[in-house]
Amino acid sequence: MTAGGEGLGVLPPLAAAGRRVLDRAIEKADVLIEALEWIRRFRDKYTVIKLGGSVLEETGALRHLLLDIVFMRTVGMRAVVVHGGGAAINRAMREAGLQPVFVQGRRYTDAATRDIVERVLAYETNEAIFQLIEELGGRAAPLNFRTTNVLFGERLVLSDGDGQPIDLGYVGKVTRVDRTTIDNLCYAGIVPVIPSMCLDGNKEKLNVNADTAAMAVAEALAAEKLVFLSDVNGVRRVKDDPATLINSLTADEARELLRSGAVDQGMIPKLEACLETLARGVRKVHIIDGRLRHSLLLEVYTSKGVGTEIVAQRQA
Repeated sequence: MTAGGEGLGVLPPLAAAGRRVLDRAIEKADVLIEALEWIRRFRDKYTVIKLGGSVLEETGALRHLLLDIVFMRTVGMRAVVVHGGGAAINRAMREAGLQPVFVQGRRYTDAATRDIVERVLAYETNEAIFQLIEELGGRAAPLNFRTTNVLFGERLVLSDGDGQPIDLGYVGKVTRVDRTTIDNLCYAGIVPVIPSMCLDGNKEKLNVNADTAAMAVAEALAAEKLVFLSDVNGVRRVKDDPATLINSLTADEARELLRSGAVDQGMIPKLEACLETLARGVRKVHIIDGRLRHSLLLEVYTSKGVGTEIVAQRQA
């Protein structure tokens, strides 16, 4: 037997440590090979990412998500960010002595509230996201009222139980998206960052629900994907059990979950929005936990993903 036990097939300590390093490197290479198929498939395709909720409040989570977006843009995917900013708006309203009021899930927006929404959402939050993408090595463009607005619409009219119109103030819905501007930016390798506000025909600035704004952008771009970032890991078979995550759903399966009451109350409007988005021609909608580190990359560039993917129907 030779010194060090080589005759018994036992590696010397340094060789064993080197092998572990090599194994980790091979694992990383395997991950890249798995991603290669999806990188090729989604190159030059649009993915709209809706940012909001707790993600915007957690600096670490936001940083990792924006780094994912920089990666996606670097490998050829056309990433477009649409964002809200509800928590920051609520803080600013409290500081101004105003109490947030919600009607049928929409923020009642009088003139004073609208001015706060414009400042906090369209400028402060919008430009902070843009600056962070640039700091992370990407290129971005803040598309707000001080630069280039791309969302146009009209006042949103809801009805009460008696069919009477409800006054929501300066609340709108998107009826037109300036696709040309978004196309040109993405062609140049720039990530458009779009706040959820629009201009109406009288140049009035209107507050828009961020989910519906993202849906309108995804439809206008005929996007490959719309990704909703949530505080949960996706749609679950058992509401309170993350281990029961459903990785893939068809539109019919999603409707059955809604019909049966199996979906958590907070997930119902999100799932309904996904179904409406698919009906408008977007190929896939994803719901993922935006707080999970690199959740975007794991969902888009791995075979299983980490959230719920919803499609009109499965391909044979």
